[in-house]
Amino acid sequence: MSPLIPDLAPLWALILAVGIFYYVVFDGFDLGVGILFGLAADTPSRNLIMNSVAPVWDGNETWLVLGGVALLAAFPLAFAVMLPAVYFPILIMLLALVFRGVAFEFRYRDAEHRTFWDHAFNYGSVIATFAQGIVIGAFIQGFDVHGRVFAGHSLDCFTAFSTFTGAALVVGYGLLGAGWLILKTEGQLQQWARRWGRICLIGVAIAIVVVSCWTPLIEHRIEQRWFTWPNYALLSPVPILALVCVLWEWRALHGTAEVAPFIAAVGLFLISYTGIAISMWPMIVPYHYTLWQAASSSSTQVFLMIGTVFMLPIVFMYTGWSYWVFRGKVRAQLSHH
Repeated sequence: MSPLIPDLAPLWALILAVGIFYYVVFDGFDLGVGILFGLAADTPSRNLIMNSVAPVWDGNETWLVLGGVALLAAFPLAFAVMLPAVYFPILIMLLALVFRGVAFEFRYRDAEHRTFWDHAFNYGSVIATFAQGIVIGAFIQGFDVHGRVFAGHSLDCFTAFSTFTGAALVVGYGLLGAGWLILKTEGQLQQWARRWGRICLIGVAIAIVVVSCWTPLIEHRIEQRWFTWPNYALLSPVPILALVCVLWEWRALHGTAEVAPFIAAVGLFLISYTGIAISMWPMIVPYHYTLWQAASSSSTQVFLMIGTVFMLPIVFMYTGWSYWVFRGKVRAQLSHH
């Protein structure tokens, strides 16, 4: 590396991590709303649930595009190895997101078949979330890599562990969705969201414990990172904070707080995400290539960073502006457009 060109691999890793986390939170809550949508008791409730995400749902997927492009441009080796390894869950996710988006629009235009589109919106949300969980599980358990290419089978990503992480993400997004509905609705629908939030929280707490115990059994390096001295003393705040967030969320869902349930759910996701990052660092292709081994050339990263410096603030600004404009409670008389 030229002494004149800075090492941007950690910065690109941070941008990628932030992009993925923003996607998980923002598209996570509207996928969660779609998951809970299928459990709503009547049409007026479903209309309100749909209206709660109508102004913002499509913009949330910006972060998915950002994450994919950042991975391809900044870490092409990681992209080349991981894409064939998780090809089928990615394909399933994208098809489910498309089907869900179509259902969202047609529900308002094709009233005669509204029940069909309601089911499509619900199932599309569940399937897309489950597929994302499969990808996360496959990433944690690692890939079969020979040389610089994926050498495994395209179905290797479907294991007991990845199936569990898929189900865990469904209840996780359900918790985010419940937090969003508590924020955006009132009365009976809000109480309904609180009840489902408590059910999802129990699932999330169980999932965190199971994954935390299961992951070190998959890879001994993760076990060494978490369970050797002085690491377990240094990293002990992570599980402690997770427990604090679970208790905070449980209390918020039982009380009258409207903002806290969503914030606590985001906190739980942030802590879980941090735990995965600690387990994997500095690997980007577990357990074969580090950030620096998988990175594109320094000149390429500098060139890409110039555009990113201008683009990211714009994305943050229009995202923040859209949430500010559509703040407040949703009402029954709101229409889709």
